[in-house]
Amino acid sequence: MTRVRVRVRGRVQGVFFRAEARARAEALGVAGWIRNADDGTVEAVFEGDDEQVSSLVEWCRHGPAGARVDEVEAVREEPAGEVGFQVR
Repeated sequence: MTRVRVRVRGRVQGVFFRAEARARAEALGVAGWIRNADDGTVEAVFEGDDEQVSSLVEWCRHGPAGARVDEVEAVREEPAGEVGFQVR
């Protein structure tokens, strides 16, 4: 079980980043949440199998069509037992 907190900078709000991330997380069986932050970034927590979480973090490096990702910060954390995936 792996937990990673991600912050994505660039043109990442208003381009369906959260909706597509949720769909991908659910398809991969990854739990957690994603939200738009006040500073224009997108913040997310992904928790699940290491391979699936890594795949989702890798997807964040380019995001959906229409996004421009300038930087992705990914920090491992202690798993917290997230259940389901929410857009906040």
